[in-house]
Amino acid sequence: MVGEMGRRGTEGEDLRTARILLARLGVTPEQLVTATSEIKGMPTFDEYIGRVSEAVSAGTRRVYGTYWRRVQDVWGGRRLDEVSPLDIRQLAERMKEQRVVRRNSRGGRTAAEHLISSLRCLYHHAVADGIIAESGNPAKRVPKPRRLSSTRRALSESQLASISETAACTGNDPELDTLLLRLHIETACRRGGGLALRRANLDTEQCMIQLREKGEVRWQPISPTLAHRLAQHVEDRPDVEPNARLLRYRTGRPITSRRYDHLWQRLGRHLSWVDTQQISTHWLRHTTLTWVERNFGYAVARAYAGHNGRADAGTTSTYVRADVYEVARALSLLTGEQHPLLSVSATTATPPWLSFSDMESAGDSLDDARRGRPEPDSASYPIDESNL
Repeated sequence: MVGEMGRRGTEGEDLRTARILLARLGVTPEQLVTATSEIKGMPTFDEYIGRVSEAVSAGTRRVYGTYWRRVQDVWGGRRLDEVSPLDIRQLAERMKEQRVVRRNSRGGRTAAEHLISSLRCLYHHAVADGIIAESGNPAKRVPKPRRLSSTRRALSESQLASISETAACTGNDPELDTLLLRLHIETACRRGGGLALRRANLDTEQCMIQLREKGEVRWQPISPTLAHRLAQHVEDRPDVEPNARLLRYRTGRPITSRRYDHLWQRLGRHLSWVDTQQISTHWLRHTTLTWVERNFGYAVARAYAGHNGRADAGTTSTYVRADVYEVARALSLLTGEQHPLLSVSATTATPPWLSFSDMESAGDSLDDARRGRPEPDSASYPIDESNL
């Protein structure tokens, strides 16, 4: 009897030890019972990526799709539980080495970051589906590469004026291009926000537009001038549907992201610094938000940018960083001596869009500019932008 009690005591201690070990591993007894069936039902990457791709938004699918296809090429036939954190690190390094080197390349950090993010998204759904345990998520144990500081900054008044003038005097639809620039400088909206504008999003009475960006919706005030020009654009390039896209070519077809791409490519051909620094629409967002923050404070700049979520509190700081010109201005005030950089200061006391000709007179100045220059030939503009 004493021996039987001893065995029971030992079994009780073993059971407690097993429970402690399972708790540390994040595994429940129920999971052990169904472990065999779970392994048999574990999907491969080829099987599961297609299912997850249908469950995410179009934006997420566009960003992660390239990386999911690469994962399928390398691990397509492997089960989700057959990949380790080391495997993910190795694949990330291979993607960094095999990246396409461009002028604005950042050493493949973005490729590695997106690969890890795409796998985290994949395994997040696998955990939610009960396919694997949270503790079995290998992507969660692989850190993302540290992001380098953005090279974007606020543009100077003279730079904005050069961009505006060049856009108004080149291309096959200067009216559209100057309207795009004005829209993004006034509202600091992203390119996707401009493309998503609908006729129903324009309130000419209250001078506001409804922006849809990154899954968020907000009403953004605009100037009466811009409201009038947008309304005129709708009238000149009509569509019978109230929910039709607002920004259109003369043919009536809505513009796409390719219009933005070729606008900046064209500006880069005429302004070498635009091409060298890879200036894009997002630089206009930096420019406007920097001016707003300097003149009205961080809270207003944050609201202007549409950073209204709790997690967005520090995001605005990315757009309003002080630059070398402002450091030079501070030094000049400190020492009482003028600094050479102040002649090309990037942040001015006047709103940056006022460096443009007023939009009401843009049409007149555009006609004057056209009369003073020859019509572009096909060699100068080999791309038919009306088809973009």
